[in-house]
Amino acid sequence: VQLQASGGGLVQTGGSLRVSCAASGRTASGYSMAWFRQTPGKEREFVAAYRWNGGNTWYADAVKGRFTISRDGARDTLNLQMNSLKPEDTAVYYCAASHQRVINSQIRSANSYHYWGQGTLVTVSS
Repeated sequence: VQLQASGGGLVQTGGSLRVSCAASGRTASGYSMAWFRQTPGKEREFVAAYRWNGGNTWYADAVKGRFTISRDGARDTLNLQMNSLKPEDTAVYYCAASHQRVINSQIRSANSYHYWGQGTLVTVSS
């Protein structure tokens, strides 16, 4: 599976951005996909996850109510709509995919994902 992230950029506080992740190669309906983010000197942080089969979603508390993860099934694309952005949302955003079903208790763990995109930078100015 190859993952290609796009859509990052610079936005002011309170603004919106959408980042997307196009998956190519081997895909399966049982995949889980997720977005993580990372800032310099910090560990990669879970943002949101989507289970391909069933459409279940999970969110980090820090983004709940502001971010929406969704799938464009026709194009095997995972989207993350980010609204009401804050300076603390500034990070490199990475999409990730698992080649097998991830149980609910592990959905937020980076170790559950086997494929990673290259990252896209989101900068929120104050």
